[in-house]
Amino acid sequence: MIAIPLATDNMVAEIDGPIGWMTFNKLARRNAVSLDMWEAIPAILDRFEQDPAVRVIVLKGAGDQAFVSGADISQFEKVRSSRESNALYEAVSGEDSRRLTACPTPTIAMIQGFCIGGGLAIAVGCDIRIAGEGARFGVPAARLGLGYAAPGVKKLMELVGPSFTEEIFFTARHFSASEAKDRGLINRVVADGSLEEYTRRYCFTIGDNALMTMHALRRTVAELVGGEQADLTTCEVLIRACFDSQDYLEGRQAFMEKRRPVFRGA
Repeated sequence: MIAIPLATDNMVAEIDGPIGWMTFNKLARRNAVSLDMWEAIPAILDRFEQDPAVRVIVLKGAGDQAFVSGADISQFEKVRSSRESNALYEAVSGEDSRRLTACPTPTIAMIQGFCIGGGLAIAVGCDIRIAGEGARFGVPAARLGLGYAAPGVKKLMELVGPSFTEEIFFTARHFSASEAKDRGLINRVVADGSLEEYTRRYCFTIGDNALMTMHALRRTVAELVGGEQADLTTCEVLIRACFDSQDYLEGRQAFMEKRRPVFRGA
């Protein structure tokens, strides 16, 4: 495990083989995200994206009580007390959402305990969400009188549909992991004690596959979700690059030779 030094103790970044681990590390506040933590996320993603050994990025919370219990409300008087200051705050958190969406490396949210408010927004920004059976999900905006920016609502709605999105916001209640899975909010539910082991195995499964294929697919999904503004020309360029790659040749040869392929990302 290689630790990566960063500007804040509240965010931990480590590389373990093909996995880049990003940990929200504020145990005293159940990993509630403060402004410095939002600002650290793009720097961590930059570091992971620059390392060809990192094939999957996992976001998780320190301890076993929470993934992220929401935004750090203790900062609201300072950074979210007016429409103007809130706009600056949302610009920072919105950039994190954009970076997660644009990240060429597959991202997984490993969710244990509370995944609330801003924590849910972070999880929704990942490609895959794997949760422990004791995880709890919710958005308390209606209990705070807080408006929720359209891009965040859109991403949630793309996963669960308009009606359940409204239910999440209107009730502000907590949803269980099983209910979240039934609604399409998360991909997998596993026993709490097996969550990290399961996620690690899942990462190695992804890490063995062709990175160029995953990059192309990730960009294609992002463009198709964008609707009429989809840049399908760029998608086609990425797909052609897959067919022209040494990895495609290696994949065909490995299939014929009945062995596991060794992909190089080129």
